[in-house]
Amino acid sequence: MSISEVSGTEILGADDVSRAITRISHEIVERNPDLSPVVIVGMQTGGVWIAQRLRDTVNRIAESVEVPLGAVDISMYRDDFSLRPVVLSAPTDIPLDLTGRTVVLVDDVLFTGRTVRAALEALNDHGRPRAVQLAVMVDRGHRELPIRPDYVGKNIPTHFSDEVSVGPDGVFVTAVTQ
Repeated sequence: MSISEVSGTEILGADDVSRAITRISHEIVERNPDLSPVVIVGMQTGGVWIAQRLRDTVNRIAESVEVPLGAVDISMYRDDFSLRPVVLSAPTDIPLDLTGRTVVLVDDVLFTGRTVRAALEALNDHGRPRAVQLAVMVDRGHRELPIRPDYVGKNIPTHFSDEVSVGPDGVFVTAVTQ
């Protein structure tokens, strides 16, 4: 694929990302009045830093409970691993049995839904959660599976070929034309 034109647009700045994390954290606390069974799990690698910031903010809001944090690598659970090589991004680190818990699964960008499907399978290797709630910084549409986030930082309409990058410094959409 030859790229003839690349243009990037900032959709959210660093302050916007921080506000979205604070808002989502408040929504998590409101939706889960009892935080004792809640565990926040970030998807490697893009969702981990967001999960850490969500957990820190939730713990600040609800001072009486310390919500655990985990990370899950979904590379071996993808349904497209025959189409592209498996790249182990970082290890899964879920510090407790998920059976009976409410898992807030966190990723940076929700696109087709296939990564979330893989993460749901990976979570089952660590117990059977009572519920899984999905938090994403960006929902860009183009779903191929019936997956819908519970918490969203920003809905961004995109073209299928666009690239969306999310980091502490902001959210950027790069339009790629060939």
